[in-house]
Amino acid sequence: MKPIWSGAIGFGLVNIPVKLYSAVHTSRLDLDMLDKKDLSRIHFKRINEKTGKEVEWENIVKGYKMPKAGYVVLTDKDFETANSKKTKTIEIEKFVEEKEIESIYYETPYYLEPEESGVRAYALLRDALRKTQKAGIAAFVLRNKETLAILKATENVIILNRIRFDDEIKNPEELKLPAKTDINGNELKMAVSLIEQLSGKFNIKQYKDTYTAELMKVIKAKSKGVKIKEPELKVTYSKTKDLMHQLKASLTANQKKAS
Repeated sequence: MKPIWSGAIGFGLVNIPVKLYSAVHTSRLDLDMLDKKDLSRIHFKRINEKTGKEVEWENIVKGYKMPKAGYVVLTDKDFETANSKKTKTIEIEKFVEEKEIESIYYETPYYLEPEESGVRAYALLRDALRKTQKAGIAAFVLRNKETLAILKATENVIILNRIRFDDEIKNPEELKLPAKTDINGNELKMAVSLIEQLSGKFNIKQYKDTYTAELMKVIKAKSKGVKIKEPELKVTYSKTKDLMHQLKASLTANQKKAS
């Protein structure tokens, strides 16, 4: 793996030099965009809007447009100057219970690896996180953007998970949601029974990306000139809108399936 950031974890007065690695990769197929006429690949170019000519990467800079002064060009040094500490340090501000952080805030996971000089301090923080079952809250700058993150220990590695700021979450009040209603007590009891019947231990290894594999089968078949038969979509639904009837039928179906 190739590190995407290097710096240090700030843990009180303890400084732990680390490297940051992406913890995930996509299982999506790498599809090219083609011209429908002759299947030639489509390329995207960086065009100067005034000259109409292509601009090489080494000649591209970043800038912010001020209302009256035009563009202000920013260099890598400028981004570091804005907050040099956050650019190079993942400063843990406090420790919290992980369950306090709602799932809507989670974004991207990364692995943290210690530099040679920080191995013992890294192991100390990792083991302390595991013992307390706590997660550290930290803010740092990644790719010129301030990032809020949590640090937690899983087995031998400290995982940094980027989380969203509260002001990045949209307000659900804009949605048309059902108001509080007088749900029938028996319906609620039946729904709870169905949840309990379908409950079990979570094991992520049980879940696979089957769509990508199925899509690959279609691609291979088409490459051999095999005509793909479109499958019939069978949708199972209840013929009645009665919730109690639907819940009872669901419970019965699951009982038969289990037996």
